[in-house]
Amino acid sequence: MNNFSRREFLRSSSIAVAGTAFAAPFINGCATTPKTPSDIVLHASIGAGGQANSDIGQLTAHKRLKLVAVADVDLNKAAKLKERFPDLRIYQDWRVLLEKEKSIHSINVSTPDHMHGPIGMSAMHLGKHVYIQKPLAHDIYEVRKLTEFAAKKKLVTQMGIQIHSASDYRRAVKIIQDGAIGKIKEVHTWCGKGWGDLSALPDRRDVPPAGFDWNQWIGVAADRPFIGDGYYHPGNWRKRLDFGTGTFGDMGCHIFDPVFNALQLTAPLTVRSEGKAPNQWNWATDAIVHYVFPGTQQTEGKTINVSWYDGESLPPAEVLALIGEEKRPGCGSIFIGTKGVMLLPHINRPRLFPEAKFEEYPMPKVEDGNHYHLFVDAVLGGAETSANFNYAGPLTESVLLGSVACRFPKTTMDWDAKNLRFTNVADANQFLRRKYRKGWEVKGLS
Repeated sequence: MNNFSRREFLRSSSIAVAGTAFAAPFINGCATTPKTPSDIVLHASIGAGGQANSDIGQLTAHKRLKLVAVADVDLNKAAKLKERFPDLRIYQDWRVLLEKEKSIHSINVSTPDHMHGPIGMSAMHLGKHVYIQKPLAHDIYEVRKLTEFAAKKKLVTQMGIQIHSASDYRRAVKIIQDGAIGKIKEVHTWCGKGWGDLSALPDRRDVPPAGFDWNQWIGVAADRPFIGDGYYHPGNWRKRLDFGTGTFGDMGCHIFDPVFNALQLTAPLTVRSEGKAPNQWNWATDAIVHYVFPGTQQTEGKTINVSWYDGESLPPAEVLALIGEEKRPGCGSIFIGTKGVMLLPHINRPRLFPEAKFEEYPMPKVEDGNHYHLFVDAVLGGAETSANFNYAGPLTESVLLGSVACRFPKTTMDWDAKNLRFTNVADANQFLRRKYRKGWEVKGLS
């Protein structure tokens, strides 16, 4: 096993920098930043509906950001957005937007997972600062390259794990790092969502709805006929291997975040899936994934076990018993320490057990941060982002390793993070990177 430290990871990725460097004005593939304190960030959104609509609402609430353009494969969604922003310039092809909107400073990428990497890298090559929804990319290779390039070009970046900046998660991190429950022995994380479907691919071809460009939606993935009734668009793409990353990819970056942050984890040493494998087309549900990470100053031993469960899968009964009569949240984590236990629901305050022991414990006082506005402020040359790619990249790599492990049930897989490969399961390495379809090559990723 390769005990790969955080410092070694940063060095090997050419990202040994502290946080995200503030941007300096440059063009022709270099960072672009407003030149005076009173300037406005000119921003474009890749995506108009769903999560993109939410991201747009949050970003435009910042008084010094102006949304000037949007690209969406579904022009119907873009048209609705124009009702709110009458001066908005609309594109159906994000590549055309990047070509024509040379004055923009930043973009958000709020698309299905398979397009995060291609769009994000293309924008960064033009010097644009990027806010990318979680997971950072569909494949681990894409994540590593995005992380390296953003640091090399000193671009402002943020991954859309907005709870990272909120007080509940920040308070939980401080509790662990203050040693309130002692050294951490193990962690169990879960989410009851079920982004999976082991049925066969429907044998039919449907006509895409008017205003929807199916070819653009497929993007870098292999060509295939459109299937209607929501099979791909707008929501069930998360279940499909080529487009989404299952429940773990959807929620893992959120729920692993405070674990990764509090324990200061680096790359895992091994990963093992005990759940069902995906079929030829779709992810399975009810995953159980076990990681072994190198120990840190926050952990009891030389290694630390972290487990993930989704769908109907749950931590063992003896673990859940540690929170007594407390209602188990639908998504969350249990940290087991040498002096106590912490339950951290997803988007709720942490609880310490046994309750009698911690009745007088003074919960740390922390403030909420605005994840979106931190990004805008950083583009303006102010505050540093809280989940830049130096942090979000290694976090996402760890989560996506679990997705790869699901393809090889009941196999302990040894991970060499420095060289980006599994050392004992050669067949798994094909799932770290995919070939983009012809005509959709992206500089830095293809």
